[in-house]
Amino acid sequence: MKKNYVIVAGGCFWGLEDLLRNLGGVVSTRVGYSGGDFDDPRYADIKTGRTGHAEAVRVDYDEDEVSLKEVLHYFFRIHDPTTKNRQGNDIGSQYRSAVFYRDDAQKLIIENVIDEVNLMGRYENPIVTSVAEEKDFYDAEEYHQNYLQKNPNGYSCHFERD
Repeated sequence: MKKNYVIVAGGCFWGLEDLLRNLGGVVSTRVGYSGGDFDDPRYADIKTGRTGHAEAVRVDYDEDEVSLKEVLHYFFRIHDPTTKNRQGNDIGSQYRSAVFYRDDAQKLIIENVIDEVNLMGRYENPIVTSVAEEKDFYDAEEYHQNYLQKNPNGYSCHFERD
């Protein structure tokens, strides 16, 4: 197994995690907070929108089964990357669409996938997903982990688009 990971954000992390965990080649997922300037944030901190963090999902995947490009294409299918700081009923910078890169090679793949998705014409408006250098990823509280498995009727605004 050749394990790698990417951190993505696209609205409430419950729905993203629930769909991403089922993608073939995904080894594990963790929900948390990324992209901010506040040490060790908790949900009470980030829900204010003042820490700079986004609700995010760390997706660990096996490169022998799925590529970063394929993970990203799926990510762009399960949320609306054309709405700034909003997914469904969730509004604020903590619900922004973002992909966090670790190095220049990963950044290039992310930017290329965004270009590909824009050219596909799936969305009427252009993608506004931010591409930002990875900062610390802070695990969310345990009750947020695998939330929709624990609460099958819980809130989610995520679904697979054509």
